[in-house]
Amino acid sequence: MLHAAGRSASKDVPHKIGTYAIALHAKDEAHLREIGWTLFKHGVKITLIHEPDAPWNGSLMAIGCPPMARENIKPLLSKLPLVK
Repeated sequence: MLHAAGRSASKDVPHKIGTYAIALHAKDEAHLREIGWTLFKHGVKITLIHEPDAPWNGSLMAIGCPPMARENIKPLLSKLPLVK
């Protein structure tokens, strides 16, 4: 999850104080792809994180989004549970 947060952050736009990384849970890889497609369709720049090592061998493991206003992203992700 930290890979997604780090790789999706822009070096050109400094993080504001109060920026948080939040991890949400997807059911499986297909669900994660569906989430990514929804974000992409709504103009959210996403970074797909694939795990190259066995046993996952290139499976999509996470999606990162750059920091943005909560009101812009919350409607798209509000039904996903937080990772505990």
